Amino acid sequence: MKLYYIPGACPLVAQICMEWMNQPYELQLLDRAEMKSPEYLALNPVGSVPTLVDGDLVITQCGAIAEYLNELHPEAGLHGQTPVERMEVRRWFNFLNADTHRTFAMIFGAQNYSEDPDIQQLLIDKSSERLTFLFSIVNKQLEGKDYLTGKRSIADPYLFVLLLWAKMKQINLDGLDNLKRFSETLGADAGVQAALKKQGLA
Repeated sequence: MKLYYIPGACPLVAQICMEWMNQPYELQLLDRAEMKSPEYLALNPVGSVPTLVDGDLVITQCGAIAEYLNELHPEAGLHGQTPVERMEVRRWFNFLNADTHRTFAMIFGAQNYSEDPDIQQLLIDKSSERLTFLFSIVNKQLEGKDYLTGKRSIADPYLFVLLLWAKMKQINLDGLDNLKRFSETLGADAGVQAALKKQGLA
């Protein structure tokens, strides 16, 4: 398997999952220019990451990759054992993807929505406020739990990566102690450490 990535972006989610699954993989580092090259656009027409290549199979989108890895490695136990457990994993993964990640996109790509610097700053400020609210929901979910659904799952690396972004973008997480504890727990995990080191982030 080959995973195309840029350091610290959401391919780190799939990479941590593969570390937890003991799935061999190869990393292919991209820069912003390479992401828009004809060769890469042939794999991923949007010009984004992640892209996972497994033989002749090319998979884009973080959720699809995580689901595919789960199908290959159910023994890793990262998707729950019952329909209710799997629903909970999907619910929180989708919350992180559809709500939280999407809101970060307004910060990382404010220039895509307006050329006016004042409007860009307004988008960043409002999105930052929204992220504080969204993270407060996750903080409540983590009360009394080490992991989002009570058991380690594909949703946990996603939250870990989003918390890295929150730190980088100085999102206000004051008083959200469960998130701090979660980040420290995941940060000390051997699989997470291995993934971070392979990306030059630890």
